[in-house]
Amino acid sequence: MASTVTSDKRPGYGQLLRTPGALSFLLPGFAARQPFAMLTIGILLLVQHTTGSYGGAGAVAAFTGVSMALFAPQSGKLADRFGQRAVLVPGVLVHAASVSTLTTLALAGAPLWALFIAAVPTGASVPQVGPMVRARWASKLDGSPLMATAAAFESVTDEFTFVIGPVLATALCTGVHPAAGLIAEASLTLIGGLLFAAQRATQPPVRSAAELEQAEHTSALSIPGVRVLAMAFLGIGAVFGGMQVSLTAFAEEIGNPGINGVLYGIFAAGNMLAGIACGAIAWKSAPRTRLIAGYAALTLAASGLWAAHSALLLGGLGLIVGLCIAPALITGYTLVESLVPSTSRTEAFTWLTGAVALGQAAAVTVAGRLTDAHGSTAGFLVPMAGTALALVTLLALRSRLTPRPAARTVARGVGHRVPVTVD
Repeated sequence: MASTVTSDKRPGYGQLLRTPGALSFLLPGFAARQPFAMLTIGILLLVQHTTGSYGGAGAVAAFTGVSMALFAPQSGKLADRFGQRAVLVPGVLVHAASVSTLTTLALAGAPLWALFIAAVPTGASVPQVGPMVRARWASKLDGSPLMATAAAFESVTDEFTFVIGPVLATALCTGVHPAAGLIAEASLTLIGGLLFAAQRATQPPVRSAAELEQAEHTSALSIPGVRVLAMAFLGIGAVFGGMQVSLTAFAEEIGNPGINGVLYGIFAAGNMLAGIACGAIAWKSAPRTRLIAGYAALTLAASGLWAAHSALLLGGLGLIVGLCIAPALITGYTLVESLVPSTSRTEAFTWLTGAVALGQAAAVTVAGRLTDAHGSTAGFLVPMAGTALALVTLLALRSRLTPRPAARTVARGVGHRVPVTVD
């Protein structure tokens, strides 16, 4: 007999992972999304090595991020319309070729304008595996209390990649060859992406002709709450981008480049630990309230980064900043479930992912120039400014984060449907 999950208890990760077919897309999905955390830092380290400028390296990385932010939602739309496999297979092939081209040009001493051109297809072709995995969860668990657990699990998975990815890319770039990080990124993208695309049984169903006709006139971005969340997620991108540039510069300033990956890994580990905790808590407060509280805490934590002048203190502050990111990310993705119809969820998830990339692109550009002119201390002001602007946006537009009327009642349990109110 199927069990019923009561409204005051969050289903655990064990129950989530026992969802039929889950492991078949989770394992290759983890491998395929791993390179996402390696791309920006790989570009920064390679281009900074070949040009000697953090500003130039940040600008090239920014071109990649902007390109990804612009093209990611289109990738989501195409995946909703034609299926994930149809979009993913050509995407990973183009991405591997584009990264190879960018790497070759950088090593050959090509001018920055040539690197900018190569950065556009590199960013545009970044496979949106994270949103695709989230869309598979949403398809399997629609109306289930496990969706909140799945959102937390995905945040933990994302942040685990940000623990491993930057450390791996930095170790390869500093210990093997400056281009080794990008070569590994392209290889993992190609292999992991093709393995994930092969899991056809778990991909969300392609929309019907009637749904497609209706969707032609609507977009996930037309929903006010999605626009607010996208603007808020720019702040999270500012943290990622500002931390990557500033930590790299700080490690160079103290004469220990290898510690960069360790410091960034500590920051990401805090994010991962907070994500695990969020998934285990049965929240009583409304998601909108949690989102604003999370951004307030993130802004406060990021405001002290510029004052850290030792690796130990910076590692501790980075850990606290990381602990504050996961609650904001998880709550934002959870809100999408109640704001967006199922036929547009992949697109909605990619708008948020694209917003993070756009915020990261702006942050690496600004932080790179500030670091070149004034050192890493100035670069650490970028995360503080980005999160503060995001918090102001959320406070001003919080009324738009109201769930769709049709999503206010969901079924709890399996086989025994009990309507409960979703806050």
